[in-house]
Amino acid sequence: MTSVNFPEGFVWGVATSAYQIEGGSKEGGKGESIWDRFTHTRGTISDGSTGDAACDHYHRWPEDVTLMKELGIGAYRLSLSWARLLPDGWGRTAPAGIDFYSRLVDGLLRAGIEPYVTLYHWDLPQALQDKGGWPARDTAKAFMEYADLASRHLGDRVKHWMTLNEPYVSALAGHLEGRHAPGHTDIDEALAAAHHLLLGHGLAVPAIRDNCSDAQLGIVLNLGPQMAASPSEADQAAARMADGIHNRWFLDPLASRGYPEDIVHHNGRPMGFASSSDMKTIAAPLDFLGVNYYSRRIVRSEEVDEADNETPTVLQGPEATEMGWEVYPEGLFDILTRVHTDYDFPALYVTENGAAYEDEISPDGEIHDPKRVDFLRSHLTQAALATQTGVPLKGYFAWSFMDNFEWAHGYTKRFGLVYVDYETLERIPKASAAWYSRVIGTNSVID
Repeated sequence: MTSVNFPEGFVWGVATSAYQIEGGSKEGGKGESIWDRFTHTRGTISDGSTGDAACDHYHRWPEDVTLMKELGIGAYRLSLSWARLLPDGWGRTAPAGIDFYSRLVDGLLRAGIEPYVTLYHWDLPQALQDKGGWPARDTAKAFMEYADLASRHLGDRVKHWMTLNEPYVSALAGHLEGRHAPGHTDIDEALAAAHHLLLGHGLAVPAIRDNCSDAQLGIVLNLGPQMAASPSEADQAAARMADGIHNRWFLDPLASRGYPEDIVHHNGRPMGFASSSDMKTIAAPLDFLGVNYYSRRIVRSEEVDEADNETPTVLQGPEATEMGWEVYPEGLFDILTRVHTDYDFPALYVTENGAAYEDEISPDGEIHDPKRVDFLRSHLTQAALATQTGVPLKGYFAWSFMDNFEWAHGYTKRFGLVYVDYETLERIPKASAAWYSRVIGTNSVID
């Protein structure tokens, strides 16, 4: 056996998001979110389910924190529900919501678990959507108010903050592709939403710093290699374009480079909503970047006929998760080293990485998930190799702590280290949870 070690002080965590696990959708004065509305719209979710109850973390959080402690987890990346704190998105507050998160943070700290808080994981208050949502500039201002409120109440204990989770998904899946809330399909809306998400991030950073001077601040992007299917000029150009849309459109503004000109030209849409002062705000200095990685994308040009293009030389590997995503651990090394080389953020975290498989309770009462163990092992090995090349990777958060509501897939996809019986809500740690616990205990991956 060989052992791959991680740097001393490496942060080992798990991640979840509020809408996917909390439930309690109408408790404590919580307002409606766009995902509350979207899931109650017929035909939006594959199994017809909602997150109304989810995993009932709203009531069962002490049990969940205890389970994290038993597994040796040192950090928990959670998101706050904006509508649970500000039912209308701004203005009046919900004291019960503030109290809920305060008690949760205290419980984590008592258990020796460091909270890493994400402010926005896709669940915009519906009241703000009714006024235009992310395509409207006022939503960015409302986000600043929300960031100020949350950091004033929790900043004395929470020292790691992430403004947004995957603004690419919020903007594109929600406003262009229509498969996520609010379910729109308009390119101009998507571009404006992407800009105002980043603007909201930039406005929130100084607000949090004012309330918590010793805080570490970052943002979370879903990133991955966009690899040309062949050496042909057409495929190389298509891969460059895909990289601009998926990666550079968000990385470049954060690094004070503005929006990539090639993609602006490709979109061919007016960008009047983006001022030079906006771009300065978006580029507020950060302490770290969170990287969510699941797979690579192999890009084939659609600009030339298949018969006129070169034969593909980059092919999808034989393994895929239940999401249909190729298992490609080398992509994690590739994206971490590329981001470090090209952008040089002070620190990086892998804020999500995991896999969905068809998990079942075996006759022995256990959940044996060797494919997930293999997935985690191979990706963690690549993460360790990245640290050895000088990438300032400070921590890793497995997605997800437990099975949960998986957005448009409902409860049909299980990413968790912990199995959730959706009838009884019993939590059962899978074999992967025990394996991950050993990794944490040794700060290494044994192959």
